[in-house]
Order: sequence, then C-alpha cells, then structure tokens
Amino acid sequence: MNPETERTWIINGEKMSVTFPPGRRLLDVLREDLKLTGTKEGCGEGECGACTVIVDGELIVSCLLAAGQVPDGAEIMTVEGLEKTEGGRLLQASYVEKGAAQCGFCIPGMIMSSYHLLSRGEPLSQPIIREAHAGNICRCTGYEKIMEAVSAAAEHWPKSEAKS
Repeated sequence: MNPETERTWIINGEKMSVTFPPGRRLLDVLREDLKLTGTKEGCGEGECGACTVIVDGELIVSCLLAAGQVPDGAEIMTVEGLEKTEGGRLLQASYVEKGAAQCGFCIPGMIMSSYHLLSRGEPLSQPIIREAHAGNICRCTGYEKIMEAVSAAAEHWPKSEAKS
C-alpha cells in the first residue's frame, strides 16, 4: 500500500494542508477534499478547460495534474479566489454585463483564463484574447460575448494586478 501524500499550499490566499493518495488528480483534491467546487470537471481529458486553475502563476488544467506534482508552498488560485481580487470581481461583473455567462459550466475555466491573460498586463487584441482561450470550450454563450467581456474588463483592469 502506498503512503498518503501531504502538502501545504496557499490556496486563494489561505494556507491549507491536505493529505491525499498518490496519483490523485489536483481537480479531485480541490473539489472533493477541499470543497472548492467552483472548478468543474468537463471532459476529464484536458480538452475543455472547465477545470482550469492557476498554479504558481501558470494556467493549469487540473484534471491532468497529479496533486503530488504540486510542491509544498505552491500558490493555487481557483475561481473562488477571484472574489478576493479587484480584477476578479471586475471580470466576473463584465461577464455578467456582456451576457457571457449562460449555463455556467465552462465559465470558471473561461474566467480563470481571462484573469491569467489580463494579469499579464500585455497589450491586447482580439487574436491574443482568442488564443488565450483556445483551450476552453463553450457550447452555450459562444465566444463573441466572452471576447467582449474580456475586452471590457481590460479597459478598467487594476494596475496593481498587472504583472508586467
């Protein structure tokens, strides 16, 4: 029998410790063990983006990453953590205002991809916004309203949350 793995991470700004079996997916640890259910499982194969989170500044599809691969002390942001940031609140409001959220299944991953893009502080264009969302699938809203929401949020993005 394999020993349990223990990690302490900074999740959405809070230090959390968790113990899990080897090979358990980060998605399952977040949803089942830590009850952060905003991160969704869509395809379970890394193709839809519903489970997108940010780990140490990198966009990750959490269904493909073994939780044991995430080192102690890693910073993880899930969609629940966005409410703690000015940019996250702005982005969520923009999605609602532009009608970019319908069924809500893809939206956590879309918003995480949008937040990651806007946090980079780089100049934006429609092709850059589209490329940043290439790993996310939406079947309800369509991408135009999502692109509009990201563009609108970019106009008021807080300088304190731009990394460049």
